[in-house]
Amino acid sequence: MMGWYGGGMAGGAWVFMGLFWIVLIAAIIWLVVRLLPSGNHGHAAPVPTAPVAAPPVPGPRAESPLEILDRRLALGEIDLETYQAHRAAIIASRGGVQ
Repeated sequence: MMGWYGGGMAGGAWVFMGLFWIVLIAAIIWLVVRLLPSGNHGHAAPVPTAPVAAPPVPGPRAESPLEILDRRLALGEIDLETYQAHRAAIIASRGGVQ
């Protein structure tokens, strides 16, 4: 018979071809799911759409207790007697160091 080439593919070739197509289709589906932005379900880090902002510039430092006390005296919130008593208590709590 003309055109007959020994019975076609052997059984192992059919298995290999079937596995090849299954792997190829699975890889295409995986790529499509991976590349689509429709909800990444926490698997991949989101791609930033804007540049990341620089860290905030540190603001003014917090006032020390003595500075707060000085400010309150200057604003007239406390009298001199109260100021002196609180100042002495703050200095005593620090071990006598200003």
